[in-house]
Amino acid sequence: MAMDESLDLAFAALADPTRRAILARLAKGEATVSELAAPFAVSQPAISKHLKVLERAGFVETATAGQSRPRRLNRAALALPADWLDRLGADWDAKFDRLDAYLATLNTGDPA
Repeated sequence: MAMDESLDLAFAALADPTRRAILARLAKGEATVSELAAPFAVSQPAISKHLKVLERAGFVETATAGQSRPRRLNRAALALPADWLDRLGADWDAKFDRLDAYLATLNTGDPA
């Protein structure tokens, strides 16, 4: 899968507050679909659809524990959007540093 497509899937998955809440719950440990659905006023099939989006983005994996199929967070998948945002932030930091330097020259009257 291309990086752009992976980023699209990641940010689409993170765009929904229910999916972000599911990820926050899974950050605490594995959970079944029933456990994940409990705090929400939506059906279990709706939570399953959210989980499919999260799985497609690589954020959630399904474990096998007997007949149970608990879900768990794939922390490594969170690195892709985080790294992309870090690079974007670094670009902005560099631009603001140049702007600060330019503004400093205006305040002192020294040409750049």
